[in-house]
Amino acid sequence: MSGRLALVTGASSGIGAGLARVYASHGYDLAITARRADRLEALADEARLRHGVEVTVIPADLADPGAPGAILGEIAAHGRTVDALVNNAGYGTPGPYPTGQWGEEEAFLRVMTVAVCELTHGILPGMAERRFGRIVNVASLAGLIPGAPGTALYGAVKAFLVRYSQSLHLENRATGVHVTALCPGFTYTEFHDVNGTRAQMAGQAPAWLWMGADEVAAAGYEAAEANRPLCVTGAPNQAIAAAAKILPDEWGMALMTRRPGRQRGKG
Repeated sequence: MSGRLALVTGASSGIGAGLARVYASHGYDLAITARRADRLEALADEARLRHGVEVTVIPADLADPGAPGAILGEIAAHGRTVDALVNNAGYGTPGPYPTGQWGEEEAFLRVMTVAVCELTHGILPGMAERRFGRIVNVASLAGLIPGAPGTALYGAVKAFLVRYSQSLHLENRATGVHVTALCPGFTYTEFHDVNGTRAQMAGQAPAWLWMGADEVAAAGYEAAEANRPLCVTGAPNQAIAAAAKILPDEWGMALMTRRPGRQRGKG
C-alpha cells in the first residue's frame, strides 16, 4: 500500500487511534485529525517510528462547519489524495432529550452525520475514478437495536450510519470502493469517561461483553478489505444484533426500558 493515504477522524484515542495504527501497519501514510493536537502528535511519532510512514497531523473540531473543507484542503495542499477514509469521530450526550441547549445537539449532529457526509462527498468521487477506495464508518451496536431512554440522538445517528454505509456499498460495487459500517458494542475507550457513564456501564455490562479498541479496529480493517457492508464485532454482539431483528419492536423497546443505557458501547 505504499503511497496510499488513510484519513482518520477522531484519531486521538480509542478505536480511531486503533484504526490509524492498523492502516499504518499495512503501509498507508496517515492524515489524522481530532481536537487534541498533543495526542495526534504522539500517535504520529509512533506511526513514523514503528512503520516508517508519513503522517500529516490536522487538529480540527468537526463541530465547526468549516472543518471538513479545511481538512480536505490541507490534504490537497500536500499534494495527496485520500485512499481510505475512516469516519470515527464521535461522542455521546447522555440524558433525556432535550436536556442540553440546542447548540449542543446541533454540534453533535454535525460531528456525527454532517461531517461524515461532507468528507465522504468530497473524497468518494476520486476513489471511484481511481478504482480504489476504503470507507469505514464507525457506527455502533446501538444502531441495530431498538432505541432506549437517554439515547434519542445517539442511536438514531448510528442507525443512519449503518443505512448510509449499506447504500454506498451497493452504489460502489463496480468501482473498487469498499464501504463498511463498523458496529462495536461495549469497547474499552475514553468514550464513557467523557460522557460520565463509566461507573454505570461497568456495573451493568459483564466483562465478557467488552472488547479492546485495537481488537475492534482490526476487525473493521479486515471487514473493509473483504468488502463487507456491516461488521458487528464479537460473537455476543452479533447474537444481540440477530435477536434484535427477530424480536418485535415492542418487546425490544420494553427490554431497553428495563435496562436503560446498556447499548452505549462506542462513540
